[in-house]
Amino acid sequence: MLALAATLAAWLPAPLMAQADQTSKDTELTETPSAPPVAEKRDYEYSRHGITIADPYHWLKDQSYPKVDDEDVLDYLKAENAWFEANMAPHKELVDTLFEEMKGRIKEDDTSVPQKDGDFLYWTEFEQGKEYRQWYRRPVAGGDAELILDENELAEGKEYFRLGAFSVSQNGRYLAYSFDDNGSERFTARIKDLETGKLLPDTIPETLSSLVWVAGDKGLVYGKANANWRTDNARLHWIGQSAEDDIELYREEDDGFRVGAGLSAQDDWLVIATGDNETSEVRLVRADDPTGEQIMVKPREKGVEYDVDVRDGTLFVHTNDEHVNFRLATAALEAPGAWTTLIPGSDEFYLTDVALFKDFYVTEGRLAGLDQVQIRDYSDPSQIRPIAFPEASYDAGLSNNPEYDADRLRLAYESMVTPDSVYDYHLGDGSLELLKEQEIPSGYDKDLYRTERVEITARDGTKIPISIVMRKDRAEGPGPLHLYAYGAYGYAVPPGFSTTRLSLVDRGFAYAIAHIRGGDDLGRNWYLQGKLNERANTFNDFVDVAKGLADLGYTEKGKITASGGSAGGELMGVIVNTDPDLWGAVVAHVPFVDVLNTMLDESLPLTPGEWPEWGDPITSKQAFAYILSYSPYDQVVAQDYPPMLVTAGLNDPRVTYWEPAKWVAKLRDRKGDDNTLLLKTNMGAGHGGKSGRFQSIYEVAEEFAFILWQMGMTQNAAE
Repeated sequence: MLALAATLAAWLPAPLMAQADQTSKDTELTETPSAPPVAEKRDYEYSRHGITIADPYHWLKDQSYPKVDDEDVLDYLKAENAWFEANMAPHKELVDTLFEEMKGRIKEDDTSVPQKDGDFLYWTEFEQGKEYRQWYRRPVAGGDAELILDENELAEGKEYFRLGAFSVSQNGRYLAYSFDDNGSERFTARIKDLETGKLLPDTIPETLSSLVWVAGDKGLVYGKANANWRTDNARLHWIGQSAEDDIELYREEDDGFRVGAGLSAQDDWLVIATGDNETSEVRLVRADDPTGEQIMVKPREKGVEYDVDVRDGTLFVHTNDEHVNFRLATAALEAPGAWTTLIPGSDEFYLTDVALFKDFYVTEGRLAGLDQVQIRDYSDPSQIRPIAFPEASYDAGLSNNPEYDADRLRLAYESMVTPDSVYDYHLGDGSLELLKEQEIPSGYDKDLYRTERVEITARDGTKIPISIVMRKDRAEGPGPLHLYAYGAYGYAVPPGFSTTRLSLVDRGFAYAIAHIRGGDDLGRNWYLQGKLNERANTFNDFVDVAKGLADLGYTEKGKITASGGSAGGELMGVIVNTDPDLWGAVVAHVPFVDVLNTMLDESLPLTPGEWPEWGDPITSKQAFAYILSYSPYDQVVAQDYPPMLVTAGLNDPRVTYWEPAKWVAKLRDRKGDDNTLLLKTNMGAGHGGKSGRFQSIYEVAEEFAFILWQMGMTQNAAE
């Protein structure tokens, strides 16, 4: 099913530097500081709805943003980086030990499982010591492997590199791909002729979308980021022509909506979707005639979400119009807005996605918070073949299935104790074939670990599920526990596997994921109960889970560490304001902590599209007051705070660098303790931090070293 690309910034663990001396390049200082930097206070205030708010650190927002060239701002960020380096230097041996542990769990010369798409098998490889993937293919009929893209070559000499879209034309001749080389998430698209190995002259700048082949591989449909980093369009690029001559197929006038495009299951319809976090609208146009007449499926209606696929002239519509947990409906092309229920909405089953194939279709969703993959018959929707998975708690779903005429399904599976696994489900006999389980070169014995799923009752009586992993030989009694959550945008944090996590677990930590409201772990209502005027449920759930796990004997106050990023970083900002003595250490990655100011600034890239999530404080006094009541930056007070590590990205277009910078500056001024407070800003990266698979784990090692340092466990080697 072609789901509308979300505008949310779901947190990805921040990749960081492979060598500590790389960070020093961001500081550009010649001597080690002896005290933390003190940001200057400058008079600034604003008034809304009769309320005046002082913001003495407003100056940390460079007024020429997205260009950041204010020397005062840069000097402050460099000074904070130098303070970070000075504090972490005594623990470099521990950081290096953790990094080597984590690196030792990565198979350096790894290969993905090949997947058939048309006349070729496609797969990726990592070479020993290389940071980035190589992309290969081989003819199904036989022949040599062909390297079609080497990310390492594209990244050579660059501080940052990220591959965006990757799309091979339907005839197999051309590869369209896009890349970002500074972390700004503005991608440049190029086209490679796979027969000659040469790049075509076509260059499409400023993309922020997939790349969709249409019109017999003569054209590409994409979205261009506008000046405010919003994809408000779908454009057609004819191969061989200048990008300046590209044709605009659709433009969205609502500043809060984003546009995305893709192909239907049979590749015969181009699907152009637009929407925000709660409302959507879809248009269809023939893929062989992308400039032809567009079919509006159904005009937007506030609060109604839907996405569409097409099979043999019948529309399959996945929508929440009648039930919060979505239903599946069908419609004829001649009457695309007349929807007839195929699978009704359910209080128990949360229908998250639908995928169409030639002889069957697949529904995905969650039942009691656990992933479900169900195979269904077009002629009889009551005939359901659920795929059974072996563990009581897991993360599972469809993986890469590019072919419409399929006799097997590629699945991804993992749990908190089972490494990433790739399966083929054979439709003929219903068997699951394990194709690959993530290899951990340094060794991993699943039998040494146990996972549990418990429930904690929150203060309003709601039962919150928690997934926990620990060693079976963990010492009895309350011990160190790390608690993680996200809690926003309906993103459910899966109970999946992590090799880096083992470095805490092997040192006696229990690692817990709190499935708090704001995510959609237990259905769409679970998400709705954590947004807008019920946002406080998210924060209360997290605190109540921490206290509940202490009551159950897993841990105790002061031995609980916590982390979250982006909207999860906002969560960290709230819980250190409300319950500072509960936490032994807190890590906030690119935290969304200046919520009120950001939601008041409609010139920022995400703000208009975020109002359905947080509220619009510009027009609503109630929304202004409610956001003010929890916005972490605004609620910093004179009290003791736990030890904290905060990260930022100078080029981050999602959570702008000044949010964590202002927050840390205010914390330094207000807090009455001597606990460690560190800010690290990646000066050449964005929301995801530094790039590269080894670079990505170095800062995880720094994060864990910080946690172990604050917990007095720097000498405690892993078992």
